Amino acid sequence: MGEHDMADMQALSEFLQRGKAKEVKELVQQAVSEGLSAEDILDQGLLVGMNKIGVKFKNNEVFVPEVLIAARAMNAGMEILKPLLAAANAQNRGTVVLGTVKGDLHDIGKNLVGMMMKGKGLTVIDLGTDVPPERFAEEAAKHSAQIIACSALLTTTMKEMEKVVKAVKSAGLDVKVMVGGAPVTEAFKTSIGADFYSPDAATASEIALQVCRNA
Repeated sequence: MGEHDMADMQALSEFLQRGKAKEVKELVQQAVSEGLSAEDILDQGLLVGMNKIGVKFKNNEVFVPEVLIAARAMNAGMEILKPLLAAANAQNRGTVVLGTVKGDLHDIGKNLVGMMMKGKGLTVIDLGTDVPPERFAEEAAKHSAQIIACSALLTTTMKEMEKVVKAVKSAGLDVKVMVGGAPVTEAFKTSIGADFYSPDAATASEIALQVCRNA
C-alpha cells in the first residue's frame, strides 16, 4: 500500500468512527476501483476504525449510540467488500455463536458484542434472545464455531449458562464458552465451568479473536 492509500484508509477509519455510512461506502468503492485488496481495506480501514471505537467505548469516551452508528457505517462498507472477500476466500478468522440465554429477552449488550466481534473480522452466528442451551451447542457444531458467547441480564436467567456449558460437554464439542452480562462475574464463570468471562463488549471481542487464533 502506497502513502496515498494509507491516507485513504485513515480517512475511511475516521468516517467510520463518526458513523458516516455514505462516505464510508464511497471511500470503500473508490479504494476497490483503485485496486486495493478487499482484505487491506477491511484490515487497514474498517477494522482500524471499529477497534478505535471499541477502545473509546471501553474508556467511556463514546456510548452505545455512537457504537451503533459506527457499526452501521461498517456494515455499509462491508456490503461492497463481502462478495470480494468471499471471492478472494479471505481467511475466516473464526466463528462465534452468540445469543441471550433462555428466558432472557435482553439484546442490547448482546448486539454490541456481535458488532464488536464482526469488527474484529469474526463470523458471528447470532441466535437472538431466549435461546435454549441445546440450540447453542447444535449451532456451534453446525457452524464449526470456536466459541459460544452467551449473555444474561437477569440473576434468574444466569443459571441457564451452566446448562449451556453442560450441553456443550454432553455434545462432546471442543468449543469454548464465554459468559457475560450485568450480573455475571469471574467467580460465577468459574463456578459453572465456563471458559471465559467478559465484563464488556470490547473485551469480549478481544477474547473471542484470541480463542479463534489459538484454535
